[in-house]
Amino acid sequence: MMTLSRSTISSPLVGRGQGETTPLPVAQLILSMHCDQPMTAPSRHVLTGLDEIRFGRGPTRVHRDPTARRLTLNIPDPRMSADHGRLVRLGMAWAIDDTTSKNGCALNGNPVRQGMLEDGDLLELGHTMFVFRVAPAPAGPLDVTADQLTASGADLATFSAELAAQFARLVNVAGSDVPVLILGETGTDKEPIARALHAHSGRSGPFVTVNCGALPESLAEHALFGTRRDASAGAGADPLGLVRSAERGTLFFDEIAELRASSQATFLRVLANHQVMPAGDPRAPWVDVRICAATHRPPEDLVDSGGFRRDLYTHLFEVTIELLPLRRRVEDLGLLVRTLLARRPGGEHAQFTPAAARMLHRHNWPYNMRQLERALAPAVTLAVGRPIDLADLPLGRARSPTRTEIEDDDALRGRLVSLLELHRGNIAAVARAFDKDRMQIHRWVRRFGLDLETFRR
Repeated sequence: MMTLSRSTISSPLVGRGQGETTPLPVAQLILSMHCDQPMTAPSRHVLTGLDEIRFGRGPTRVHRDPTARRLTLNIPDPRMSADHGRLVRLGMAWAIDDTTSKNGCALNGNPVRQGMLEDGDLLELGHTMFVFRVAPAPAGPLDVTADQLTASGADLATFSAELAAQFARLVNVAGSDVPVLILGETGTDKEPIARALHAHSGRSGPFVTVNCGALPESLAEHALFGTRRDASAGAGADPLGLVRSAERGTLFFDEIAELRASSQATFLRVLANHQVMPAGDPRAPWVDVRICAATHRPPEDLVDSGGFRRDLYTHLFEVTIELLPLRRRVEDLGLLVRTLLARRPGGEHAQFTPAAARMLHRHNWPYNMRQLERALAPAVTLAVGRPIDLADLPLGRARSPTRTEIEDDDALRGRLVSLLELHRGNIAAVARAFDKDRMQIHRWVRRFGLDLETFRR
């Protein structure tokens, strides 16, 4: 009989701005990875309406019994027992109870027979990895596989309800000509999301990328807006320019915050009037392009500092999609690994040792998807004919947040809200109170889902 206990998990609705609220969090179990067969589709199981989840070895089977309030998961893992323990509800919390299986289980890498589960915990049964989440309730079925999430494309597949809502907005606006701004930390794969926007747009023209940070200042306007054929723009100058080369397609400005101030005014004409002004040409041809931009820097700070035109920012801010860093979407780790392996020669035959799979799930991923991809690429090459092990992964020591860090996070949110209320949403004043720069305050505001306008009233 279980004797474990813990306080209940509860959370109020959290404001997200524009009248939206984040749904109350619910317990979810993600079958993230089969170490021996990582190409097998992961699955998500919402634990609403359940009191027990039973695990066992056998052909893949998901059976939800609403009368008994029980979910049964059979998994084709030869290292699992026919009866390999269960999860049980204790009030609003969940616990692992495995007193009979041959190999036992591990919680965050530590062998256990019984233990309480917390948000983000990694549970190992045999060679199968599960992630326990307490997160906003997802839309759709209570039990869903990764293959059922790919209707909008692999790059838009996610088990995160928060990210799924962002992707749904992107698909909904894809058919319009509304500019879209994609925000996210470095390495969160903003360009593939922009390509997904183009794919869903139905536009017949090409997808053209502009790397704003790589545009030489002296030739930026020539590169963007073209030049009259007899104008002096140097050898190899494109008379059309990047903007007109995207005619009837999508023009993606990567790291838009790096766009030179001298080019911003002309770029505003493209957004507002669909016109370009080629160098040396008094005419302003009309263009049909869809504008998408991305940045890892809070654009509000750039506007406040004078580095970015407010009118240009207003045009770009019509629809904003914010990508989550990888550390905040651990439920997607197995899904993302599967997607990346499918793109690597030989990746479909890859396997992982439990230690390597554990590191992938518990690493902090400071450089996000880009780092995950670069970790898997050499590992697949090195581990031909054997499972990928720790030594094959070019990663530092893995770590996951401690309970103290989680509690500190709650304290930080409380202090941030208090100061925003005191200073009526004035970011500069809050930054001075924290002795931080304004960019950090904006990051915290987005991280905790706060709406600045509610503090400015």
